[in-house]
Amino acid sequence: MDTKQEILRRYFRECDSERKIARDLQLNRKTVKKYLGEYLEAKEKSEEEGTKETLQDYSTSPPDYDVTGRPKRKLTLEISVLIREQMEENERKRQNGLRKQIKRKVDIHEYLLSLGYQIGYTTVCNHIRSQSISEREAFIRQSYLPGEECEFDWAETKLKISGVQKRFFLAVFTSAYGNYRYARLYVRQDTLAFMESHNDFFAHIGGVFHEMVYDNMRVAIAEFTGRTEKRPTVALTNLSGWFHFRWRFCNVRRGNEKGHVERSVEFIRRKAFSHTDEFGSHEQAQDHLMSTIKKLNNLSTSSAGKSPSEALAEEKKHLWKYPGEMECYLMSSLKIDKYATFSYGTNRYSVPDYLVGRIVDVKVYANRLKVYHNNLYLYTHERNYGTFQWQLDIDHYLTTLSRKPGAVHGSVALEQAPASIRLLYQHYFASHPRGFIDILLYCKNNDIQHEKLEDAVNRLSRLCPLDISADKIIALVGNQSDVMPSSPSQAKKPDEIEDLSFRQLQEITLLAERRINQ
Repeated sequence: MDTKQEILRRYFRECDSERKIARDLQLNRKTVKKYLGEYLEAKEKSEEEGTKETLQDYSTSPPDYDVTGRPKRKLTLEISVLIREQMEENERKRQNGLRKQIKRKVDIHEYLLSLGYQIGYTTVCNHIRSQSISEREAFIRQSYLPGEECEFDWAETKLKISGVQKRFFLAVFTSAYGNYRYARLYVRQDTLAFMESHNDFFAHIGGVFHEMVYDNMRVAIAEFTGRTEKRPTVALTNLSGWFHFRWRFCNVRRGNEKGHVERSVEFIRRKAFSHTDEFGSHEQAQDHLMSTIKKLNNLSTSSAGKSPSEALAEEKKHLWKYPGEMECYLMSSLKIDKYATFSYGTNRYSVPDYLVGRIVDVKVYANRLKVYHNNLYLYTHERNYGTFQWQLDIDHYLTTLSRKPGAVHGSVALEQAPASIRLLYQHYFASHPRGFIDILLYCKNNDIQHEKLEDAVNRLSRLCPLDISADKIIALVGNQSDVMPSSPSQAKKPDEIEDLSFRQLQEITLLAERRINQ
């Protein structure tokens, strides 16, 4: 640029000849003549147009060189073909799931050098970049209507629960219009979790989006029926039938078609668990996740000028009515074995011992199992996602233990009983198991909770710590009332009964001590 301006200045201002300018600036006369000719041509064109624009553009623009016909000295056609072959091999690896084993630019350069070609690394990088740019895909920016579209996806995370590292799955929802986020933690990425997450999400927002967007996940797509046609699973069909939303599937390997939730997955996981990843229970981790999401949804975004929560308030006017919770479960008919348990997912769960050898119906939910027999509800177990574990309730074995009281000492049912029940046995009935069983039978038959039994034992231990028996515990538990008095006159009766019970127990204790002293 400086040379060009110097030529024009010396020719038109100092009236130097082309020969002198070329000699002083050590240029070829053809170069000097070229610049002067281009300037005069631009000046003539500007005069014809009646403007100074063409002349000014030429005077202020740097000189350009036509290099289109110049052959590349190092990047020959042969080398270009080899580079293209390496890039195609990388693409085949991506399609076969070997994304982490593709060759990088430095590997392709080393490959060319190993074949004896002399070419620079920068030349290889520039050529690969030019090929990649020519193949880049264009994206179409979308606009969304309030309440129209919501996206769903899964995310994996690892947390420490009570000191043990476990793998969990995040079910993540993100609205396309306002970017409102919601997530739940599940132990498995299965059909039940998929259905229950939708239940929880629609209940949380109090409405239903018109369309849900999914990628090619197994819980949503049963099979591919053509190149682009997909058949939904029964679970997705049932959800759509209950909540009345449409569904749409993304194309294969096109996560950008649900880009809101793709970004939300990483964003939520990082904000919730990058600083805190140890919790005492699954429930604590879920509470922490919900607290984090609430904070994120209340933050205003610079682009929209409002928070996702405010945007959701606008969307609620357009959402379809929430029809209520859909019960999501799988039904199984299972046989009870000799241990009064049924097996589900390699784990065993107890039922009342009179059902040995019979068939029960089990409703399997994501976090619990409901047991029925002859259409009558029996019991609910918390679902265990471990392997080969036993989950027993000691109340289920009381009939059998009343006939075999000695079996209670080493039983797994006692080991898994509440701490208060184990302490009651160990402190007072280790040598008299029948009395212990009688207490539990009485509580079971009279629908007395273990907390009430624990309270009675504590009070009795303060009254007569050296003489605690099954009869006394049963008498004290039976005289306690959980019914609130409806009038002041009725309020005195429970206290009178309680005082009378204490006096009777004190008299019994004194008689026992006198006999011991005699």
